[in-house]
Amino acid sequence: MNAGATLMPDDAIESLAQRLWQAAATREPVPPLRETAATLGLEPTAAQAYAIQRSVRDRRVRGGDRVVGRKIGLTSRAVQQQLGVDSPDYGNLWAGGSFGDGDEVSMATLIQPKVEAEVALVLGRDVDTPHASIADLVRATDFALAALEIVDSRIADWRIGLFDTIADNASAGAFVLGGDPVRLDRLALRDAAMVLTRNGTTASQGVGRACLGHPLNAAAWLARALARQGEPLRAGDIVLTGALGPMVAAAAGDAFEARIEGLGAVSVRFA
Repeated sequence: MNAGATLMPDDAIESLAQRLWQAAATREPVPPLRETAATLGLEPTAAQAYAIQRSVRDRRVRGGDRVVGRKIGLTSRAVQQQLGVDSPDYGNLWAGGSFGDGDEVSMATLIQPKVEAEVALVLGRDVDTPHASIADLVRATDFALAALEIVDSRIADWRIGLFDTIADNASAGAFVLGGDPVRLDRLALRDAAMVLTRNGTTASQGVGRACLGHPLNAAAWLARALARQGEPLRAGDIVLTGALGPMVAAAAGDAFEARIEGLGAVSVRFA
């Protein structure tokens, strides 16, 4: 295809999805998709970006992986202002990207990873109403866990805008769950302090209210957004509710540990 050729919207979406798919397979990031979209005649809207995300998801499912939950991104007001948006975004969590406390993650599966500490929720009931409230999320949640999200970008040098990060599965890479489940009625997540260390040195700090004022606010936003799309949260889903503090770049040999007040610790090593 010649540079600057205009495609039908569905063809352009598939072309951009293929670029992300190849970037993940080869570990060679691609230029920002918002720039490429313009050359293909595709308006870089959030709706088109989610269509690209779904196309890549379908390819991964066909390849044998499965969705085990959802992640919420852009929960920091500062990051929203940086990207010129006023709401979070979301992506898929994969069985193939799930790790347990203390596991080792191979850098060979990643491109340019960073680590964030988050609160994970594990659901015991569906949340299928587009008007989901905090109370609905509390009733639906079996327990919470400390978690680390390994964010990664298939976009070169993390030069992302909103269109790029949505299309790229909300910049998801992998995730690590702690092993100490706690019921929500035993937690005060709004004021829960978080400390993330890299190789024993404090690298990031935060608190529950850094995530849209409360991690459950983020989860309720996600539940409403997915229900409106006809893909609601289901019993058994894992929900990563968003970063409690700044993300930290990871390199081979690094060891990370996060401690979240009330939820204990979770750790990961990078091979």
